[in-house]
Amino acid sequence: MTPAAIDDTTLLAVLAPFAAAVVAPVLTRWFKHNAAWPLALVPALIFLHFTGFIGPVSHGETFVASKAWAPSFGVNFSVYVDGLSTLFALLISGIGTFIILYSGGYLKDHAQQGRFFSFMFLFMGSMLGLVLGNNLISLFIFWELTSITSFLLIGFDNLRAASRRAALQALLVTGGGGLALLAAFILIISATGEIEMSALLGSPDIIKDTGLYLPIFLLVLGGAFTKSAQFPFHFWLPNAMEAPTPVSAYLHSATMVKAGVYLLMRMHPLLGDTVLWTTILPLFGGLTLLVGTLLAVRQTDLKLMLAYTTVASLGLLVMLTGTSHEKALEGAVLYLLAHSLFKGGLFMVAGTIDHEAGTRDVTRLGGLRSAMPITFAAACLAALSMAGLPPFIGFIAKEVLYYGTWNWPGAGLAVTLTAVAGNALMLVIAAAVALKPFMGPKVETPKHAHEGPVLLYAGPVVLSLTGLVLALMAHTTGELFVGPTLSSLTGEATHVELHLLPTSFNAPLILSLITIGLGIVLFTQLDRLRALMGAVLAAIGWGPDRGFDQFVAGIVGFSGRFTRLVQTGNMRTYMIVIFVFTAIAVLLPGYLTGGFPAMPDMPVYRFYEWGIFFIAALGLVAVLIAKTRLTAIVSLGIQGFAVALIFMMFGAPDLSFTQFMVETLSVVILALVMTRLNLMPNDHRPLPVALLTGAVACAAGLGMTLTLLAITQQPFDTRLSDFFAQYSRAIAHGRNIVNVIIVDFRGFDTLGEIAVVVLAGLCVLALIRVRTKPDKTAEASTVNARQAQVSEAR
Repeated sequence: MTPAAIDDTTLLAVLAPFAAAVVAPVLTRWFKHNAAWPLALVPALIFLHFTGFIGPVSHGETFVASKAWAPSFGVNFSVYVDGLSTLFALLISGIGTFIILYSGGYLKDHAQQGRFFSFMFLFMGSMLGLVLGNNLISLFIFWELTSITSFLLIGFDNLRAASRRAALQALLVTGGGGLALLAAFILIISATGEIEMSALLGSPDIIKDTGLYLPIFLLVLGGAFTKSAQFPFHFWLPNAMEAPTPVSAYLHSATMVKAGVYLLMRMHPLLGDTVLWTTILPLFGGLTLLVGTLLAVRQTDLKLMLAYTTVASLGLLVMLTGTSHEKALEGAVLYLLAHSLFKGGLFMVAGTIDHEAGTRDVTRLGGLRSAMPITFAAACLAALSMAGLPPFIGFIAKEVLYYGTWNWPGAGLAVTLTAVAGNALMLVIAAAVALKPFMGPKVETPKHAHEGPVLLYAGPVVLSLTGLVLALMAHTTGELFVGPTLSSLTGEATHVELHLLPTSFNAPLILSLITIGLGIVLFTQLDRLRALMGAVLAAIGWGPDRGFDQFVAGIVGFSGRFTRLVQTGNMRTYMIVIFVFTAIAVLLPGYLTGGFPAMPDMPVYRFYEWGIFFIAALGLVAVLIAKTRLTAIVSLGIQGFAVALIFMMFGAPDLSFTQFMVETLSVVILALVMTRLNLMPNDHRPLPVALLTGAVACAAGLGMTLTLLAITQQPFDTRLSDFFAQYSRAIAHGRNIVNVIIVDFRGFDTLGEIAVVVLAGLCVLALIRVRTKPDKTAEASTVNARQAQVSEAR
């Protein structure tokens, strides 16, 4: 179905968070933390706007809106609204509303709260632009904006070294993946001629039919795997927990880390259901699922436990997307929705515990249920969904994904066993996060624990209850949200029918019971599991996080060594390098193609013309045999004067006059500077160095000569010359065409040249000012010695 055009309201909805980022610091200055209430209206209104698309999208309609951005490059600011983008937009804006409220309570009285709000809105706008992006280039721009804004948010507490390291690590990993994604988009545009996602989705096989499927596929995976923290790029996400908890609850549960999953889902009709797709994605997704859950068991920090299970959940989503099986894809959509709700709520619960009790260490927490009853209730509701227990949306998602993996004709058994193991371990972490801090005897905490304000518990309560409501309204959830999103993944209309409870005793139900039983058993042995994983990690020692540090250190070390190699501080070395590469650049193409120009016929010159050439050759010899630098500079001026005479003979007196002036001033200025700089009067070079520099000079000169010969042998295009001749008088009111070109048609170029000359003059002045000054002590000693000699002679 061809997308229907809509007005610019959706474009304004994408830009609204950027406007909110501008006013957020002002409102915070006026209303302090209560600025969260009016600021939360922005994502709330965006959420309401996108609810208007739920009905039409559920009936298979799609929409586009576009504004020219850089039309000469075919880049438009355009959005594409379908089931997938609508679901993500609702999650980003809906959860974002409560994150803004949560930030108001969590960072109350923080000196930089206004700046924090601004960064959050910048990120929100970037995510909306990403998931709604239709133009590939604008989508990439928003993709990179999410990396930049997440860098600002992760490193918000910039006085802490750990925060700065985590922010830089996230930026380097996701930024590197962004470059891979840019390369993929460029290949797609060049191979298909299409730059709009909607046009590509209209021809699903357009990329598969090209010979560039493999590089495009691998480059897209590079962008998606780094963004969604797939093994071995998973290490940056847990380290990003150095960010304030609102950042973790938003970026690392519902938005940024799911950008890679969104990309894979969006590209599934174009790249999916191939041998490569159904092999690599399930393999790395399953490995990430197991690694994430096992590392989560090792942690005692609530945020790190949730962070590693986020890594695991992203792996599960990638694994399911990689099957290309319709029921598994349906499970992926359901789990994406469920995970955003329960993980966002649990992150906020962890932050509230830290904020009110003073610690996130689960071994130092206990008995908080009476002090924080609302937070406890929200934690239990969200944890039940995370554990995959009825009657929550997480249970339905688990049932559907098990049905999909069990019936996948590929490596269905291996994928199913991986999913069971991962989900059982996630049940363990869900129970630990929800029960350990609240149950058992009261434990003394660094702060007197009490229930937080409504700004802190509103988000967890609403998100956890939403997971319950969506499950109770399973049929409606399937029709309005899951079905349209699944249609975006498969590229065709699909019908989804969800049920809260299983309709029969089948394989998915058995697998769910096994998962629950295994999870309960493992939870009772959590302390032993934690010790076991600690011993295993200690035995392994090295990990990707340490490897990242080694990689960065290696890059820095190599850069230092390479810089010392090429930046020697010796001007002669710099000039040799420049001319060597100049010679290579002009000679190598001709050598490889055999395209050296033929030598022209020698014209008949008059005797005085031969005389000018003789003067030029004489000047060259004078430069080569000059005994002092000053003599060489003056002799070099002979070359310039000879060129000026050539200009004069061939009908360019104005150019000849300019050349005379430049050569005269150059010689005079260089001679004056030479008298002020502390340089050796002679340039003594060993014979090997002289031969090397001579060979480089000859090669560069030969290359430029051949280049000029090749240019002059081409047909002369008179269009530019005719233009200058026609309009120099009419437009610039000048008769001298050369002067008009310099000061009018190329006025900015001339201004730049003047700036360069001025800058060079300032550099020369600086060199003169910092020249070695006479040693006053040495002079005094010399005078005293001479006086003593005179006295002795007397």
